[in-house]
Amino acid sequence: MGIQDKIKEVEAEMARTQKNKATEYHLGQLKAKLAKLRTQLQTENSSGKGGPGEGFDVGRYGDGRVALIGFPSVGKSTLLSQLTGTDSEAAAYEFTTLTCIPGVIHYNDAKIQLLDLPGIIEGAAQGKGRGRQVIAVCKSADLLLMVLDASKSHGHKDILTRELESCGLRLNKKPPNVYFKLKKAGGVSYTSMVKLTHLDEKMVNRILYEYKIHHCELLIREDITVDDLIDVIEGNRRYVKCLYVYNKVDVCSIQEVDQIARREMSIPISCYQKLNLDGLLVRLWAEMQMVRVYTKKVGKKPDFEEPVVLTPDRGGVDVGRLCDNVHRDLRKELKYALVWGRSSKHNPQRCGVAHELADEDVVQLVKKKNVISGELRGRFKQTSDKPLRISDREKKAKLKT
Repeated sequence: MGIQDKIKEVEAEMARTQKNKATEYHLGQLKAKLAKLRTQLQTENSSGKGGPGEGFDVGRYGDGRVALIGFPSVGKSTLLSQLTGTDSEAAAYEFTTLTCIPGVIHYNDAKIQLLDLPGIIEGAAQGKGRGRQVIAVCKSADLLLMVLDASKSHGHKDILTRELESCGLRLNKKPPNVYFKLKKAGGVSYTSMVKLTHLDEKMVNRILYEYKIHHCELLIREDITVDDLIDVIEGNRRYVKCLYVYNKVDVCSIQEVDQIARREMSIPISCYQKLNLDGLLVRLWAEMQMVRVYTKKVGKKPDFEEPVVLTPDRGGVDVGRLCDNVHRDLRKELKYALVWGRSSKHNPQRCGVAHELADEDVVQLVKKKNVISGELRGRFKQTSDKPLRISDREKKAKLKT
């Protein structure tokens, strides 16, 4: 029996099992078994011996990466063309886009890479319609734009979310606050700092037994579910923000558009009528949490043309990350930084590498002085043998007259 057959068998058993107090331990063990089989299937597919095929690998460019994902013929290519000016083939038939087409959004002095991916269908996690390649590109994105057809069923959102989650993507979620470490001996050390409503020690032991983990240290700091614990044990989950973009609202009524706009992380647009595209860019900028930092040289005006753009998903927004973007050795040579802007208590404020920066801050980086005492560089001394005090100087003999 292959791995896919085992997955179908476990899913069928979970579907016919009633959910109650008596079966919750059995269902938790089945969830762990299913996650383990899916991880094993992805590992086998990534290390397969098949010939090389055409992939969707696109080099990183700009200050952030956004991926367009959705069903075929929902307007992804049209949206890419209107936001970036890149020509992407758009037609009235499905699967017009067959590969990854990149574009660049120039917004607020920043460059955001936008990727138009082929449409995926139900069963993409099992490889239908090159779905695994599309989802692999989504894992490298800083933000997902799930493009949906506002005139069709609302179940498309649930189908796409289910396909992405089965491949290890978690949309609009934060990593569980759980400490997990494998050990060679000592048994299972289980500690919970809060009251758990979805888990208990028996359920934790069953899930660990399914993964054949007999020695580990587990510290739970928040109320988590069985799925969260499985994600922590797997350790290969990717947590990505997702913005649900409902296209073709020009064929909907005002009441339907109002309902879409009130949903969480949702925004209505129309590519055909060019409606609310500016609002989409404003929302995209807010969700990516980009911080523009302008640098300043000593005695000169700040450079407001080429800012350094920092994001929390790419290393953070502190002064140390700014030094890494300017030069890889600048963090070691930095003495202090002078900061003007909203993040400073007074202008200028003298800060260290751990200071968190805000949008449109001005920063002047001051390096340490390279003072080498008592050492030689090549054939020449760096220090003088002359005395430092006037009283220690040798008196010269008087001139003979």
